[in-house]
Amino acid sequence: MRDLVVDLFAGPGGWSHALGMLGVRDVGLEWDEWACKTRAAAGQLTIRTDVAMYPAWIFAGRVQGFIASPPCQAWSMAGKRLGLVDQPLVHQAVADLAVGRDTRERLLAACRDPRSLLAAEPMRYLHALHKVGEPEWIAMEEVPDVLPLWQQYAAILRSWGFSVWTGIINSADFGVPQTRRRAILLASRVRTAAPPEPTHARLPEPESLFGSGRGRWVSMAEALGWGATDRPVPTVCAGGGPGGGAEPFPSGARKTLTDARDRGAWKHHPASRQALADPAARQRWAWSLRSNNQAHATVRRADEPAGTLFFGHRANECMWIAEPADATGAGSAAPEPIRITATEAGVLQSFPADYPWQGTKGQAFSQIGNAVPPRLAAHLLAPHLGKTLSRDDFTLAA
Repeated sequence: MRDLVVDLFAGPGGWSHALGMLGVRDVGLEWDEWACKTRAAAGQLTIRTDVAMYPAWIFAGRVQGFIASPPCQAWSMAGKRLGLVDQPLVHQAVADLAVGRDTRERLLAACRDPRSLLAAEPMRYLHALHKVGEPEWIAMEEVPDVLPLWQQYAAILRSWGFSVWTGIINSADFGVPQTRRRAILLASRVRTAAPPEPTHARLPEPESLFGSGRGRWVSMAEALGWGATDRPVPTVCAGGGPGGGAEPFPSGARKTLTDARDRGAWKHHPASRQALADPAARQRWAWSLRSNNQAHATVRRADEPAGTLFFGHRANECMWIAEPADATGAGSAAPEPIRITATEAGVLQSFPADYPWQGTKGQAFSQIGNAVPPRLAAHLLAPHLGKTLSRDDFTLAA
């Protein structure tokens, strides 16, 4: 029976959590020790392996869906960018693997970054599965600069009889409290591949004869359960309680947010050191999130979605910073910047507040920064699974 969903480079479970909310389980292939431990704690099926070494044929005859979010060092703008010169080698590897010619060893010897060829690994699996008429559908995701590689994949998949769509999607358009732009490939043997209809927009759009309308982008304050956009005070829930707003979490998240706060998850919250200790400060300061320590870092107010969250070295640390909210704060010393917590970062990536991140803070941040936002993943996958999602994301429509 072809009912298996295979997830390459599965990470801490962004795709898997989305599938779980849609009533489907996948098997994830992942090498990182702490991502595997996070997946285990979340109850997800995992094969700890090097995706480049695992035999692709082992899944043949069983696969309905195929997911891949491969590392893409050849398109990375971070670090020394050594992998940029590897792009032609990655394209060559994809072309060769598509016809069953494995030239990875020779091409790898020429790569400046040994991780570059991992972006070609999905084609090795797809070629093996195509020989038995699988999979039924495909979903792939990476940073926007990877779009030309996805277009190469798309041309090959179309020659195999797939309908394929590629493009750039903004996660905020699907209820993620972060304007994270990703290059997406969607393919299907049984339906016309197309991007999902956005559920949110920068400005809300009312329901009309032409559509169901769109909600306003989910802000950091809403997602984190803060009481008001200029008063970052943790409240009982995101939506439905003090602070109001549309509930941006799956059913039961109100309790998990409360529990997380009661367990001390909010002890490093900006409000806990200043505003909660000094009620007058709640009126005095407005909080924003600075995406890194660079001169031109993205700074977003709490009443906006976050910029793209990425972690990896100290320059990429996200910090809450305070600015005077009105004249009462203009002559006072602002609270010191406070580093974002892993719980907060996970919520801004649309994971539940109680998601069981494993490892040190640095290891948790690395997992979060590399994960696909589950809410975005759910909207990408739902049409392939015969599901319909409402504007409240994980709430399945009747």
